[in-house]
Amino acid sequence: MKKIAAAIAALLAVSMALSSCSSGSENSSESPAKETSLPQTELQDMRDITASELVSEMKTGFSLGNTMDSTIGKNNGEPYEYETGWGNQVTTREAIQGIADSGFNVLRVPVSWGEHLSSDGSYTIDKAWLDRVNEIVDYGLDAGMFVILNTHHEEWLFPDEAHFEANSEELAKLWSQIAERFSGYNEKLIFEGLNEPRKRDTIYEWNGGDEEGQQVVNKLNAVFVETVRNSGGNNGKRCLMIPTYAASAMEKTFAAMEVPENDDKIIISVHAYIPYNFALASDNFTDYWSSSDPSCTAEIDNLMTTLKAYFLDKGTPVIIGEMGCVNRNNTEARKAWARYYVGKAHEYGIPCLWWDNGAYLGNGELFGIYSRDSGNWIFRDVMEGIMEGLE
Repeated sequence: MKKIAAAIAALLAVSMALSSCSSGSENSSESPAKETSLPQTELQDMRDITASELVSEMKTGFSLGNTMDSTIGKNNGEPYEYETGWGNQVTTREAIQGIADSGFNVLRVPVSWGEHLSSDGSYTIDKAWLDRVNEIVDYGLDAGMFVILNTHHEEWLFPDEAHFEANSEELAKLWSQIAERFSGYNEKLIFEGLNEPRKRDTIYEWNGGDEEGQQVVNKLNAVFVETVRNSGGNNGKRCLMIPTYAASAMEKTFAAMEVPENDDKIIISVHAYIPYNFALASDNFTDYWSSSDPSCTAEIDNLMTTLKAYFLDKGTPVIIGEMGCVNRNNTEARKAWARYYVGKAHEYGIPCLWWDNGAYLGNGELFGIYSRDSGNWIFRDVMEGIMEGLE
């Protein structure tokens, strides 16, 4: 999530609050027992279907934020120390099953890899970290969900020509290892090459980028696709997600997007917290939203028609990999927003994945609606709004 890095301190405060009220908080200090024999090397049966066909089977999803994407590890030690570094508990099979049982059939697993790569130029992934990622992927698949696995807060990546050669080498070495580990998995596992590739800390970070940044993102997407396609196993037929610049939902980034030719297994990834002043803004925000007010619904409506024109009409499906609205003590409005947003996207065949960072107490970006510790929906009304949008 694009503002997580700036909110780490607030989220650590949320972690303390969660620990004090959570019945299973002791799990955060214990390494989870291995439940599977890793890696899984059996080549599973895999349907040779298009990305559009695959996406049509998706309803709505849950993005497991502030977990494996954490870049803070207590004492830089075991995987679970990173997994809990941003305030969440160790992920359990039961927590993922609870999400699936509520109607979510897509699990996005954001993963930051940079802190777990060797420094000798081979960029070898720490085996313990890869094993733990593998376990969580298996939790989702075993629950009957589609699983999207990505690279998330990769701070080494900067999309300009000066960094392209080094970045493309590291990206290829990283994805060749991920692709090899999961090469036997079937079509229900999707790879997402990059999260929000952008020129960080510049004027181009969140404005849709400049031409150089947009074109370098296209080239990095191509490196990812080529690397996975050449990695063997089932990866030649695997559906792959590629983002616009910064995963931006701006029309300028759609226009600049280059979709690989002669590959019908590509999905476009965008993130859209809209309307911004309701969904995400920390300044000049509003807690008001109504589906009967055109000023509230216009931006959502426009996004769907624009995605249709640029991608859907050309045979390339879209997944909104991150969406959500922060808690402002306005549950009724949030439920109405979720129902409308998911419903409008559903009309166009676009699955929406709620960004849940586990934060629902204190200050900061309070996107959490599900307690992974207790298995209860903290904001059941919001969850029900998501499901009602699919009806």
